[in-house]
Amino acid sequence: MPHDHHDEPADHDLGLVADLATLVDRRMVLGLLAGAGLAALTGCGSGTNAAINAPASVAPAASSATSAAAGASAAGASAAGASAACEEIPQETAGPYPGDGSNGPNVLTQSGIVRSDIRTSFGTASGTAQGVPTTVRLTVQDSSKGCAALAGAAVYLWHCNRDGEYSMYSADIENENYLRGVQQSEANGLVTFQTIFPACYSGRWPHMHFEVYPNLAAATSAGAKLRTSQLALPQDACDKVYAADGYSQSVANLSRVTLQTDNVFGDGYDTQMATVTGTVTGGLTVTLTVPV
Repeated sequence: MPHDHHDEPADHDLGLVADLATLVDRRMVLGLLAGAGLAALTGCGSGTNAAINAPASVAPAASSATSAAAGASAAGASAAGASAACEEIPQETAGPYPGDGSNGPNVLTQSGIVRSDIRTSFGTASGTAQGVPTTVRLTVQDSSKGCAALAGAAVYLWHCNRDGEYSMYSADIENENYLRGVQQSEANGLVTFQTIFPACYSGRWPHMHFEVYPNLAAATSAGAKLRTSQLALPQDACDKVYAADGYSQSVANLSRVTLQTDNVFGDGYDTQMATVTGTVTGGLTVTLTVPV
């Protein structure tokens, strides 16, 4: 802040000796100020006032503080991203045709239910579900451990056939048990099923049902579940499959339903939307990550 010169003694009234001393002192001060200003300007790349005016010993500390803050911010963003990526798959209804003993028949306690290829019936039944060959790959993760692979869990998968019917329930296939099976997850949390692409039946978006159990013993005794949910199939894959022979009724059904109006996926489906690769003629692969 500029000084009020009216409050200071007039230096031109103090004599020649004082004048000479004052002149020397001012030149020294101006020289020092010029040197300091040059050093500050040379050392400052950003041109901010704070950097220019700060002593050289303070600038590195400020830089370190900025770096630390940036690092903390990045770490926080990384943690937030990891948390979002590890969102548990939603709990959903098993629907009216679960076959797990909760609504009528129980296929889980039958010998032969633990299998990868679920296209054919087992036991005393002998039917085979026709349709576009499809591999289902579900990766089970433990959400309490940062979505680490959950090894040793058991997944029970079931879905309708290409006519929109469920084995064990629909009148003409109530004696069949195809398109139902259990698999235990590998060390990487993966379970794999060989099946067919399901139909779109009236009122529902094309989907598959599954239940996750803590282990194989719990699954085959219809014990406590970790999660019951459903996966959604993307429309582009459905459109291609439903143009194939045997799926004609699915075309009309799909045109009358959307993901937003579906009674399961209508409240959100981001974590339940499967990825589908492959071709109708060569076979499709349905992939989904299942954090529980």
